[in-house]
Amino acid sequence: MKYGTIQELLMTTIDATGATASPLTSCPRSRVQRAVKRASYDRETAYRLIDRLKTAHVGFVEDGEPRIIPITAWRLGNDLYLHTLNGGRLSRRLGSGALLCISFAVTNEWVMTKSAFHHSANYESLVLYGRAVPVTDDAAFDAAFRAIINQIEPGRWEQVRAPNDKERKATALFRIPIEEGAFKSRTGGPNDDPEDLALPVWRGTLPAGGR
Repeated sequence: MKYGTIQELLMTTIDATGATASPLTSCPRSRVQRAVKRASYDRETAYRLIDRLKTAHVGFVEDGEPRIIPITAWRLGNDLYLHTLNGGRLSRRLGSGALLCISFAVTNEWVMTKSAFHHSANYESLVLYGRAVPVTDDAAFDAAFRAIINQIEPGRWEQVRAPNDKERKATALFRIPIEEGAFKSRTGGPNDDPEDLALPVWRGTLPAGGR
């Protein structure tokens, strides 16, 4: 299945920092079931995490067994993009149209409490579900790579050499519409039991990288 032309790409997406007003869709498999107050289906919230991390874990089933592959992934409008070796194992799996589970997560702080049980983390996470579509149009291919290169360093695409035919043939680029999923996060300090507050133990938060 082809993505289409660059005109279709631009018609179905918006700039890399924008977001549509419609929330992410959800169903029993993607709806947050635990600590639901920490959940969000807001696209702007989800998009900020994608744009910040650009590293996803892509899960799928192969030969009846689960697989999870860490991979660079980026956003252009309301679509997620990732690339791999053309003809390789991952490109064949993505090209099959199988359902994918894609996650982003980062731990921002460790939450230190006066009891072992209540130690926690302040984090941001996003789980998406979708199916990959091969991008075969040269202009759409270049637009997707222009997006990530210029997101990393504004204006860099205009300075570097564009992909040639050999490089395009060696690369399998896939688009995954961002439609279904949920964002979840925790912020704030420790939650201790009242009877533990008198314990002579420090409590608070630590950067995830350490003190």
